[in-house]
Amino acid sequence: MFKALGDSIRLRLFSMIASAAGEEACVCDLTGSFDLSAPTISYHLKILREAGLVTSERRGTWVYYRARRDRLSLLSGLLAVEPVPETCGV
Repeated sequence: MFKALGDSIRLRLFSMIASAAGEEACVCDLTGSFDLSAPTISYHLKILREAGLVTSERRGTWVYYRARRDRLSLLSGLLAVEPVPETCGV
């Protein structure tokens, strides 16, 4: 999952999907935010799907993406850092 998010385009796409109103984003809404071709955006979305970070559903001619909240929670847990107790300089 971290490898998939290591690319700035995929990280931005995932962020857009995860924060979308209604918890889903249409590919038609995502492509306009990038100076990339539609096939390139589709490739990056495929990588996010294969990494298990998003799910997709085709509705007519459009594909809608949802962030997998369980994966987002897992990533958050892995990145959580417990505070280190301060020592008194002894």
